[in-house]
Amino acid sequence: MLKITWLLLNIFLIIIIFSRSPQNKGFSSFATKSNLLGSPNSAERFLNNLTGFGIVIYFIIALKLNLLYNY
Repeated sequence: MLKITWLLLNIFLIIIIFSRSPQNKGFSSFATKSNLLGSPNSAERFLNNLTGFGIVIYFIIALKLNLLYNY
């Protein structure tokens, strides 16, 4: 069950990371972006938090699986 959860979380993180558009588009972003150092909007902040939380859970499960199958 833990391996299936780990695999699904792995696929979810790959999809969520690759589906996000890049934030920096080179020097053109200096001319077109009005709030260069502003905070992200709520949807982007939610995705950042979700990605960070998923990565932490991924590593916790990976460590648990490593300890489980190595001893």
